[in-house]
Amino acid sequence: MNTPEAFAPRSVGPATAFDAGDELEQGPLQGRSAFDFRYIAATIRSNLLLIIVIIAVSIVVAVVATLLDTPRYTARATIQINNVSDRVLNSDAEGPNAADINADSDRFLQTQLDILKSNGIALRVAQSLKLTGNPRFYAAEEVKVPVGGVSASDQRDLSVRLLQKNMNVTLPRDSRIATIAFNSTDPELSARVANAYATEFIQANLQRKYDSSSYARSFISDQLAQTKDRLETSERALNAYARQAGLIRTENPASGDTKNGGGGTTSGANSVTSSSLLQLNTAANAAKAERINAESRLRAINSVPLMTSREIVGNGAISYLMQQKALLEAQLQQERAGHLDDYPSVAAKRAQLVALNQQIHAQADNVRQSIKSDYDAARTNEAALTDQVSKLKEATLSEQDRTVQYSLLAREADTNRQVYDGLLQRFKELNAAAGISVSNLSIVDTADTPKLPSSPNLLKNLLVALLIGVGLAAVTVFFKDQFDDSIRVPEDVEHKLGLPLLGVIPKSSDTPDESLADPKSPMSEAYNSLRGSLLYSTPGGLPNVILVTSAQPAEGKSTTSHAMAAGLSRMGRSVVLIDADMRRPSLHRRNDADNERGLSTLLTSNEPIDDVLTASDQPNLSLLYSGPIPPSPTELISSPRMEHILQELAAKFDVVVIDSPPILGLADSPTMAALADGVVFVVEADRSRRGSLKAAVRRLRTMHPIILGAVLTKFDPLKSGNRYSEYYGYEYYQYAHKDA
Repeated sequence: MNTPEAFAPRSVGPATAFDAGDELEQGPLQGRSAFDFRYIAATIRSNLLLIIVIIAVSIVVAVVATLLDTPRYTARATIQINNVSDRVLNSDAEGPNAADINADSDRFLQTQLDILKSNGIALRVAQSLKLTGNPRFYAAEEVKVPVGGVSASDQRDLSVRLLQKNMNVTLPRDSRIATIAFNSTDPELSARVANAYATEFIQANLQRKYDSSSYARSFISDQLAQTKDRLETSERALNAYARQAGLIRTENPASGDTKNGGGGTTSGANSVTSSSLLQLNTAANAAKAERINAESRLRAINSVPLMTSREIVGNGAISYLMQQKALLEAQLQQERAGHLDDYPSVAAKRAQLVALNQQIHAQADNVRQSIKSDYDAARTNEAALTDQVSKLKEATLSEQDRTVQYSLLAREADTNRQVYDGLLQRFKELNAAAGISVSNLSIVDTADTPKLPSSPNLLKNLLVALLIGVGLAAVTVFFKDQFDDSIRVPEDVEHKLGLPLLGVIPKSSDTPDESLADPKSPMSEAYNSLRGSLLYSTPGGLPNVILVTSAQPAEGKSTTSHAMAAGLSRMGRSVVLIDADMRRPSLHRRNDADNERGLSTLLTSNEPIDDVLTASDQPNLSLLYSGPIPPSPTELISSPRMEHILQELAAKFDVVVIDSPPILGLADSPTMAALADGVVFVVEADRSRRGSLKAAVRRLRTMHPIILGAVLTKFDPLKSGNRYSEYYGYEYYQYAHKDA
């Protein structure tokens, strides 16, 4: 037994003995599997009726609710949502960049769905179908028609809420086809609302695009008006300065005519003086070239004999005369061949030749004089043009001094004109684009009037009710199991109490004494198994002092104590069984003896223990009755005398078995547990409890005893709640009958 030194920290082996301090830290569920299917099956079996009732009630409620529910009809319309709309005009103002939208397509589609669910779209639908204050709409949504005193805004808000509540939008993943569903008790109204949602969504999208460019149009319109005023002012200032300075400007042909659609500007225009100078300078250059050419011809004809000059030889008239001369000379030679020089025909031919030579020389002189006349005229013309150019140069230089300010004013007018033309073109494009935008939304299928109700769905409701019933049953059984510490199957001992199971004592139809008297009975076999567990319950083997206790009375504690003591004595061990329940003693009644002397006698006197011990009918087994019931058993048990008695008995006997009173409500058992070498906790199977069992174990552990384990008594393996225990069927292997 525990001596005073034994109250130091004990070293307990891993076999079955548990240190209470360790158990307090571990908790009752330490080491329990997350899913113990055997335990779950046993729990379901034991609560099968409750589970069936909960599921049945759920199904009945679902059936009743389905029958009482008003049929509702769901109409569906589908729309396609593209990233960007087709562009009629190539304008950046028609929408966001397609590359930007494609980079975040999911967010874009979600934004479109949120817009479809918004208050604005619902309000447009309500206004389009005139649902505000419509009794048919309120009846279809099963709400009371607003009576007098309700403002128009409240009715509008109510209509919007009803539309949003009964409208649902779904967009499958990897698709751009959104489904708009609306349900109500009126099938025709459901179809109208679904179609109105699709239509109003598209119209609202177009309206947003038109409104989004209104600010740009307004801004550009204001800038256009301001630029027009500046252009008009700058051109008036330019014209006024030109009039004041006497400048007459003409368009520069090289730059184009702005009035005729050219690309030139006012700054590219020239004055009349500059234009005249340009023209005269060109003419002077041409006159100079002509004079040089005439002078070259004259020098060429004067530098060589007249008839050898190229100008003379190349003259057509002279060439003709030379041909006539050659012909006449030939004829003259022929005449001289047949006649003398004074012959008339020869003289005539000679006279003709002289006249022809005179004509040739006269014609050559005329050519030379013509060239000289051309030279004189070219020189005179050159001199006149050069003089005019010199005069215009002076006038042009004087005019350029006056055109500096004109150029500045002209540049300002040109800049204003360019800005004005650009703004005007942009303004025209914005107006055109705002009016002909194409929506990126399109209706795929319109909603048809549904012919069959979408709800209530009996099969769906039954499945939901079944799931809810199963869930409620599971929760109910779980909490019932958590708050109920009743031990129904052997597995509960470890799961709920955190104690090792030493043995399972079956329930017997006979009395305990009759069952124990038969060594072949299941109860005797079970206690023999318990005895074997005790022999190896600690590293040192069988404890010297064993305390047997329970949470409440009548759990089989006294029977277990007697069976343990008898079984150990049959092994040849000297055993003493102490009846320490000095409030409701039972050991003396089991042995048909009086209770005049016993434990209370030893605690209140110094009598020798041998004088109080009683020998039993079984060898090696001595009994110590409780003795007369004292007025305060707790004080006697907690006295030092109790410890001395146990020490003396432990020295005298191999095993001391203490049958103690129940734990709850009494301090006897916890006090004696601190003095024992081991505690056996007896638990009655399937006993109704409300936390008493766990409370008893917690109270016992406050004394830090060595708890060897628990013994489950009165266990019926054939009971419905126990059919899934691993101990089920142990009764099927029994001793054979003599005639077997």
